[in-house]
Amino acid sequence: MLFLIFIIKPERHILKKSIMNIPENLKYTKEHEWVKIEGDTGIIGITEFAQKELGDIVFIDVETVGEALEIEESFGTIEAVKTVSDMFMPLTGEVIEFNETLESNPETVNQDPYGEGWIIKMKLSNPSEIDDLLDSDAYKELIEA
Repeated sequence: MLFLIFIIKPERHILKKSIMNIPENLKYTKEHEWVKIEGDTGIIGITEFAQKELGDIVFIDVETVGEALEIEESFGTIEAVKTVSDMFMPLTGEVIEFNETLESNPETVNQDPYGEGWIIKMKLSNPSEIDDLLDSDAYKELIEA
């Protein structure tokens, strides 16, 4: 009589945490926008985490240049291959500039979200709102939760 014995070894799944770039000199929102403060101007983009979640970005629409918007109002939309998402004002103020490079090269947000991939510049109306934004440690906790 012949017996076949199968030994089944459980596979080990090792989850590798992706190391996210979360610059310490920026402020963050729970909606995954970042803000760099330069005097009374805020430069705004989406975080590395957000662009990875969205995937390949194919179009960015910002038609609010020259408009004063309240905190959490939509300043535009960002379109990826599978979805379209609103982008929200992290602070109250006037949208003063759109990164026109993104009209012909929206993928710049995927390639360099904290540099050349910035989306808008705004003139701050209420600088005290900056204190309500997340610092890099708090944002890191948010995305790791």
